[in-house]
Amino acid sequence: MIRRNKLMDLMICKHFKFFGPYVNSVACRCLSLVLIVFLLRVVCVPSFPKFGEFQSQSLNSVFNSPSLSNLDNGVRKDRFLEVPQIVWGLNNQKIAFARACLTARMLNRTLLMPKLSASLFYKEVDRLQPVSFDKVFHFEKFNSLCNGFVRLGRFSDLSNRTEPYELQKGSGRKWSLERDLAQLRQFREYPEDEVELIRIVGKNPFLWHDHWPVKNYAKVFECLVLVDEIAEEVERVVAKIREVASNINAKRDKFEMSTNSDIPPTPYLAVHMRVEIDWMIHCKKLEQRSNINQICSSKEEILERVSHIDNIAKPSVVYLAVADSLLEDPKILQGWKEGLIPYEKKRLGVWDTYSKYPYLIQSAIDYEVCLRADVFVGNSFSTFSSLIVLERTQRLIATGLTRSCERHTRWDSYAYNILGVGGGPQKWTTDMSASSLQVISYGTNNISC
Repeated sequence: MIRRNKLMDLMICKHFKFFGPYVNSVACRCLSLVLIVFLLRVVCVPSFPKFGEFQSQSLNSVFNSPSLSNLDNGVRKDRFLEVPQIVWGLNNQKIAFARACLTARMLNRTLLMPKLSASLFYKEVDRLQPVSFDKVFHFEKFNSLCNGFVRLGRFSDLSNRTEPYELQKGSGRKWSLERDLAQLRQFREYPEDEVELIRIVGKNPFLWHDHWPVKNYAKVFECLVLVDEIAEEVERVVAKIREVASNINAKRDKFEMSTNSDIPPTPYLAVHMRVEIDWMIHCKKLEQRSNINQICSSKEEILERVSHIDNIAKPSVVYLAVADSLLEDPKILQGWKEGLIPYEKKRLGVWDTYSKYPYLIQSAIDYEVCLRADVFVGNSFSTFSSLIVLERTQRLIATGLTRSCERHTRWDSYAYNILGVGGGPQKWTTDMSASSLQVISYGTNNISC
């Protein structure tokens, strides 16, 4: 209450600067008290007919009715939210970014374009290599696609007419989901809502409490479009995969391929293989803590289950999205069943395309390559795999289908860590009706199919 009174004094006193330097904080408080009493009387006492319009409004609407010129299809462009630098893996960063967007949406504020992290360091903060959002994703296209839902702004949009207010995010076990939501609701009200910039300090947005349904996150993800330079690299990699697939596909007639431009691109399978040492250590510990034995999968188990997917035309190219540490291991390409021909970045001849970029961009390219695959196979406890399946589910829904568990579609996805029908991996779609992003952020073996 004391903090809110001080903030209210600040908001009111800034309007009385014309009285000169003799107006001290005591006078401001007196004026504040007089103004508050007057407004309460206007709202609560129905004996002043001239103030009939005010009697139908709350104090919040008196102080906080943005003009139409300050709205962008419902999102205010004169109130801003700033968040800490977004860190960790690509898809952790995408989730954190979306959560920041939805927080700004709840506060009816424009989110100032945040810094992403180009490198993958979890503890060495000074090595995170901050990179501007618009170096990875289109700023203008984001605002166009998300028009009326959420909005990004630049720091140059600030007028600095009020001091920024620093909002410390709570933490620890006592900082519950309910307390966090109550805090956000408070900052939608007067006087906090009058501050031009609210700067949230503290932990990474990925660790904030989650108050929004999957469909809201999906809407933000749909607005993320790679900048042209990175998108062109994706096209080159996908074209290379399809070229290799065409060359090894004995069923395709070479003459027909050269004379018929209507032939669809040769399909390929993408597998997100999590078998590197640090992942195996992490998932074994996770299995012990959660008492779940369907998290880790050995290379042999992945190869065996992938071979039992019944809708793969053989021979087929299998693109392996693997950690860089596995690119030097020739065993990753060995042991695949007949008709499944594995390629990773080096064998495909595109390592030079990847290696000139930092981790974040490499991961963004791999993400799009897997997203466009005709069949995708991943791990349901991987955020990378989970977000790919979410987007593939969205594209499936766009075709008019709501579920694909009993049929094959253009956007089939599977979880190799869960045993499915006939010894293959379990069919996988995202539950778009979920009330939060919990299972996508931290993994589950309870997938939709």
